[in-house]
Amino acid sequence: MKVAIVGATGLVGNVMLKVLEERNFQIDELLLVASERSVGKTINFKGDDISVISIPSAIEKRPDIALFSAGGSTSLEWAPKFAEVGTTVIDNSSAWRMDLSKKLVVPEINANELTKEDKIIANPNCSTIQMVMALAPLHNKYKIKRIVVSTYQSVSGTGVKAVEQLENEIAGKKGEMAYPYPIHKNAIPHCDIFEDNGYTKEEMKLVRETQKILGDKSIAVTATAVRIPTAGGHSEAINVEFENDFDLSEVRQLLNETEGVTIQDNLDVNVYPMPMYANGKDDVFVGRIRRDGSQPNALNLWVVSDNLRKGAATNTVQIAEYLVKNQLV
Repeated sequence: MKVAIVGATGLVGNVMLKVLEERNFQIDELLLVASERSVGKTINFKGDDISVISIPSAIEKRPDIALFSAGGSTSLEWAPKFAEVGTTVIDNSSAWRMDLSKKLVVPEINANELTKEDKIIANPNCSTIQMVMALAPLHNKYKIKRIVVSTYQSVSGTGVKAVEQLENEIAGKKGEMAYPYPIHKNAIPHCDIFEDNGYTKEEMKLVRETQKILGDKSIAVTATAVRIPTAGGHSEAINVEFENDFDLSEVRQLLNETEGVTIQDNLDVNVYPMPMYANGKDDVFVGRIRRDGSQPNALNLWVVSDNLRKGAATNTVQIAEYLVKNQLV
């Protein structure tokens, strides 16, 4: 099994390596791939120092699987070239998510759609992954009509420069700004660029990707995405309206039985999900489970997950694991 990590020197690339090691993913040859300026650098994996190579060099080696986390433009240019030599690409950017010919996969929900013919597979947006992980079992039982979601997103979702901006501001240092405003002691209602409809790309990803993953364009979704001064972990306040009524105890049971979901919801002792507890973990944590008394068949949830793990690296590796297990590569 020959595996390439494209974008190996980035935030998500580093976490991918950590997840591959933790999960003991079978790798006979690991190719660490990055931009030309990083070629020749070494990264340690399982005690071995491995030199970073260029994308063309990696293509020449014809890896079985390439895990991409190098940005949309890189993916659009190079993923098809990997696919041409027989490599199965799992891409973490937004480049292929809404392409009708590409699968958008959260393994616990829709990995069974994958075939050997799928040579470019899209990994959903981090905010979408944690939301659909919590909502998919409820949609199957009660059928979702409408979702109203507000996100509270970590600076790590923007990248290294944003993390450095927060750290500099906490330390009182001047430095490069990833955002148009300070993020320390602030909340910025602006994740990604604004579209013509007044919503950001991040907000519209929650709309479009949710419908695609759950296979139901009739689901109405509206979102507000906010950047907050946490270093890791995204949080979401989700209000969901169903076609059919539900019982709260059954909702809890469904979530409790869902692989990859952990309920943290004991108000007597102040137990509820928070980014500091999700950090470094792969599960999606759900709490504050309560009926919305203002609307029939409506439910409120608070959902938290490590955006660099289940929201990116872990989901990507899980797709690779599914492909190997089912002999699709």
